[in-house]
Amino acid sequence: MLTRPVGKISNFLSFAFVIMAALISLSACAQNGTTGGNSQGQSGSNNQKPVTIGFSASITGDFSADGKALQKGYELWGDSVNKRGGLLGRKVQLKFYDDGSEADQAVTNYQKLIGTDHVDLVFGPFSTLINAPSVRVADRYGYAFLEGAGNGPKVFQQDLKNKNLFAVTLPSETYLEGFVRYVLSLPQDQRPKSVAYITVDNPFAVPQVAYAKKLLTDAGVKSVFESQPYPENINDVSPIAKQVVHANPDVVIIGTVGVNDCVNFIKSFKQQHFNPKAFIATAGPDEGAEFTKAVGSDSTEGIFVPNSGWFPGVKNYQNDQFSQEYTAKYGGTAEDINSATVQAYAAGQVLEQAVNQAKSLDNKVLIKTLHEGSFKSLFGDIKFNDKGQNTVGVPYLFQWQAGKLIPVYPDNQAQAKPQYPKKTWA
Repeated sequence: MLTRPVGKISNFLSFAFVIMAALISLSACAQNGTTGGNSQGQSGSNNQKPVTIGFSASITGDFSADGKALQKGYELWGDSVNKRGGLLGRKVQLKFYDDGSEADQAVTNYQKLIGTDHVDLVFGPFSTLINAPSVRVADRYGYAFLEGAGNGPKVFQQDLKNKNLFAVTLPSETYLEGFVRYVLSLPQDQRPKSVAYITVDNPFAVPQVAYAKKLLTDAGVKSVFESQPYPENINDVSPIAKQVVHANPDVVIIGTVGVNDCVNFIKSFKQQHFNPKAFIATAGPDEGAEFTKAVGSDSTEGIFVPNSGWFPGVKNYQNDQFSQEYTAKYGGTAEDINSATVQAYAAGQVLEQAVNQAKSLDNKVLIKTLHEGSFKSLFGDIKFNDKGQNTVGVPYLFQWQAGKLIPVYPDNQAQAKPQYPKKTWA
């Protein structure tokens, strides 16, 4: 929604000028929403002013698909909260600018949103790359910074004066924790005794594998092989695969960021007739038909992949409502929902609860409330530490069983028990 110029027009030229300005504003609808308000709680007649929430989104550039999905999530939450009366009785209006998938532009956007537009509150953009510098802008102004789409280590490794970062999704390095918890829950005589660790040289994958290795090593599970991070888009993984086969581990953990290298390792292991008791990759097995077609449907059985905390049928706060709202507004099915949409909506859920708990829109008060409170979201329970990480969420574990990728851990979300050891590859 845009603010439109109104008032008495005294002559044709003035009228034409205003009409032209209005048309320009309307054409920019995809770039920003309505401004207004400040960072303080309001009283009296100001209660009728909307609460303006600003954010930067990657509407163009490399992250545009996810940036547009992020925008959908914020807008869907905005519609939902307004149906409930808004925040403290005031309607919510969103204002955003396109960052073109560039961190520098996002920084400029947040400086404008806070310093010039004087929005009341802000949400975060898409990706760790863009969130990391953006939160520093909000910190300089003392604004709470709720986000869900930037959870790499770089985001949390910053000295923020106001401790204003709050990431509703789990830190990405913890995604394999669900798998670790599961294997350590097995009876002692069934637990794996050895693990091989492989990872691509990528800031998303490397921390996950390192964290899993620490947890398993601390629990007494022996590391029998650990590769140096291999380059992305590698064509021949057989030298690494042969070393893994020679080490003969019970479990293989691979840090991947897509389908190709994951599939190449599986094919190489099959060629060498190597069948670990468990195989898990951080990405690839969750790519549906793209994965099954590449690896062969007869070879998917028993393969694990972590999940950051949401899937269409998850039994979490407002999930049924969210899925219904999404399909009603955007069409399709719940399976079509992009994770960035979920992340943005969840940030809105937590903000709404924090405002209601604090009974204030003052950012300083909200920062304190967000650190002290407990919240619910599409991702489950949320409790923030001083770095802004969610410390109580549980990453889910999925496994291919009978041609379907289903949740198998934790028990309260599982559709079946995990298969361990997995069946021999065909």
